[in-house]
Amino acid sequence: MLQGWVIVLAAFAYLGILFAIAWHADRRADAGRSLIGNPVVYALSLAVYCTAWTFYGSVGRAAATGIGFLPIYLGPTLMLALGWLVLLKVVRVAKANRITSIADFIASRYGKSQLLGGLVTVIAVVGVVPYIALQLKAVSNSFTILSHYPEIVMPDRAVAVPLWQDSALYVAAVMAAFTILFGTRHLDATERHEGMVAAIAFESVVKLVAFLAVGLFVTFGIHGGPVELFDRAREAPELARLMVADDTAGGYGRWAGLVFLSMFAALLLPRQFQIAVVENVDESHLKRAVWLFPLYMFLINLFVLPIALGGLLHFGAGGVDADTFVLTLPMAHGAEGLALLVFIGGLSAATGMIIVETIALSTMVCNDLLMPVLLRLPRLGLHERRDLSGLLLGIRRWAIALILLLGYAYFRVAGEAYALVAIGLISFAAVAQFAPALIGGLYWKGGTREGALAGLSAGFLVWAYTLLLPSFAKSGWLPEDFMSQGMFGIDLLRPQRLFGLAGLDEISHCLLWSLLANVGAYLGVSQWRTPNVREARQATRFVDGVIDRGADGWRGSARVKDLLPLAGRFVGPGRAREAFAQYARSRGAAGVEALPADAGLVHFAESLLAGAIGSASARVAVASVAKEEPIEIGEVLDILDEASQVRTANERLQELDRMKDDFISTVTHELRTPLTSIRAFSEMLNDDPKMPLAERTRFLGIIVAEAERLSRLINQILDLARLEAGRVEWIRGEVDLAGVVRESLDALGQIVKDKGAAVEMRLPGAGPVVLADRDRLVQVMLNLLSNAVKFVAPGEGRILVEVDAADGQARVAVADNGPGVRPEERELIFEKFRQGTGDGGTLTGKPQGTGLGLPISRRIVEAFGGRMWVENAPGRGARFLFTLPLKGGDNGGAIATGATGGSQ
Repeated sequence: MLQGWVIVLAAFAYLGILFAIAWHADRRADAGRSLIGNPVVYALSLAVYCTAWTFYGSVGRAAATGIGFLPIYLGPTLMLALGWLVLLKVVRVAKANRITSIADFIASRYGKSQLLGGLVTVIAVVGVVPYIALQLKAVSNSFTILSHYPEIVMPDRAVAVPLWQDSALYVAAVMAAFTILFGTRHLDATERHEGMVAAIAFESVVKLVAFLAVGLFVTFGIHGGPVELFDRAREAPELARLMVADDTAGGYGRWAGLVFLSMFAALLLPRQFQIAVVENVDESHLKRAVWLFPLYMFLINLFVLPIALGGLLHFGAGGVDADTFVLTLPMAHGAEGLALLVFIGGLSAATGMIIVETIALSTMVCNDLLMPVLLRLPRLGLHERRDLSGLLLGIRRWAIALILLLGYAYFRVAGEAYALVAIGLISFAAVAQFAPALIGGLYWKGGTREGALAGLSAGFLVWAYTLLLPSFAKSGWLPEDFMSQGMFGIDLLRPQRLFGLAGLDEISHCLLWSLLANVGAYLGVSQWRTPNVREARQATRFVDGVIDRGADGWRGSARVKDLLPLAGRFVGPGRAREAFAQYARSRGAAGVEALPADAGLVHFAESLLAGAIGSASARVAVASVAKEEPIEIGEVLDILDEASQVRTANERLQELDRMKDDFISTVTHELRTPLTSIRAFSEMLNDDPKMPLAERTRFLGIIVAEAERLSRLINQILDLARLEAGRVEWIRGEVDLAGVVRESLDALGQIVKDKGAAVEMRLPGAGPVVLADRDRLVQVMLNLLSNAVKFVAPGEGRILVEVDAADGQARVAVADNGPGVRPEERELIFEKFRQGTGDGGTLTGKPQGTGLGLPISRRIVEAFGGRMWVENAPGRGARFLFTLPLKGGDNGGAIATGATGGSQ
């Protein structure tokens, strides 16, 4: 028979085993033979996510919502399976910056802000206290139930039990003592706890074995297997509904919200960050965890629904709390040993969570909340004490006790108003507020300290108003009117129907409003100013993932005789001396005193201190003995200039990407037009062999013209591609520009005549001479002249061609009396596939063209050191000009001063 002393003895024996494992692992680590340097241990330690909430509460949620318990475990599974790259980046950044907690991470990212670290710590403590209350409730209730074996008696409400008779109080006291012994025996500069990780991996195995054992017992021991169990459940309509999903918009929304929330929790809960990031000894372990952790989640949830159905079939609804089915089912069937194993499994799950969570929180409270304040109180005389390590350990121990006391107080006040799962989700929603500052800080350099502070504050206040205060109201601490009428009687301020939003469950409602406020404030306030130098430096380290290998940007130096005593005050003189000696050996120095007083030494001392008092306080402490040289204005400008260049380059890349899309779209359109025409007329000829000869001839002419146009377009595209790629083979030689103009006009003579245009030439008899590719210059002139002919009115066109030279430059101008080019289009027309709309804004009867001639012409001229542009022609029309450097020795003196051209 299970008597109380047997249960207590078993519990203490189990805790003793955990302690022995931790002690052995620490000894092995000190000897250089780490137990946790194994990816399986790392993956199992991540299962600290599965607390008493999972062990007991999942069955309770399954009994109420069927498969609705799954999203809470799908989230972390997806986080590892799909979001492991984010986790990998967090691990790398944390290692490079010696991060020791999630508060340290966020504070360090935004310029090592002590205020920000303190705010994160407050949110974490307030948010996680309900979660700790959950563990106390689970262990206390399971002990009370098991101690009445073989009877099944539900525990009384906590508030109905006198304080000194409340088993939860003693559980909290034992947990506090055990955690203090477990995790605060000494200070560690890296804040790693190898013994703790080994013990957590072991307890993960224990709770999994216990849960699988009771699952097998219910499925195959009580029932004849899963088929029989589910068949029996389907016979009861109230149970059959548990085996199907909630096929409504609200149901899907609830699933999405819980998956989203649990994904954040898998990374942002202080204990998850501690295990997954701070305690990670090898980032390659993530590869094993990517599939092993989801497998663990699958196994521990495999029998949740069978146990819930088995409990409902046996006890019915309402008789026994569904959160206790894991324990009460073995008790109801006389499985005494299994019931004790289940109790140990639940104790194991709760113990693992409490140990890691309170150690992580106590570190944050000490490093980011209390020490920054204490160090600023001169009357305490801390700066005169040679050894502050005892003070630091004392703060952490008291912090552990205080956190557990707060957890117990919440349990007494509000713990009975909620099921286990509901309490846990309150904590999940609280830590989700870290997501914008942490994830945004990893991928966006524009975030500022004020932005992070505003976002966290806004999100936390909304969370407290929509979730925490309602939990107090449901416990009777606040008037009922607060829930039904809202603050100050304003209906729009009803906490769980904020601004009239209805149709969401309380968790999804809180998550939506709090993250909306959080993200909005973070982005909005960050836009008010650009990051300062320190924020910009940290942003580069976090966003770019720069792995620090030394100086941490320090400018200046400090002596060993200043830094060593400083470190000794916080981590202990002996440990500091040992750490400095090891650092000296790594740098090849003869001893500690031989270490060079450089920036590397300063960075090492700061890293050593960061584990004891946090990176923000460590920075301040080191700065008191290492006088950092101020950053000169020139360096600041360099940083700003670099940021500006990056921004400009980014904008240019976006513009190029847009131009590429436009280019492809335009080329496709231009190619499709002649192809469509050729195909249409070819089909008409094919379909009607008896077509009159005149019609046939006309159609064939169109096909030939469109084919020539298509060929010309392809040639120009290839030509432009070669020019842009620099693959054109130029044949350079002396070129007489006047000769080029005459040759070009001769080639276009018939076209000019057909258009009825008059051409006037003002050319020298010979020259000027330039060094260029003659054929390419002819190509340029043909393009300019043909454009002029196209744009002038039939029978009224006048074209003026001039060639002259001055100041070492030959100049060619082609003017017409066409519609002209609008000022805002004078650069646009030199882009690919662009044509002007005429000086009047419209181009009536727009001539056909590829829009590639001018870009090609400009590139040819620029290839020979020249320049091409367009301006208004005198009177009306456009005037295209280009210049080229004269060949050496050609002074242009042969150019006639009068007009020598004529008209054609």
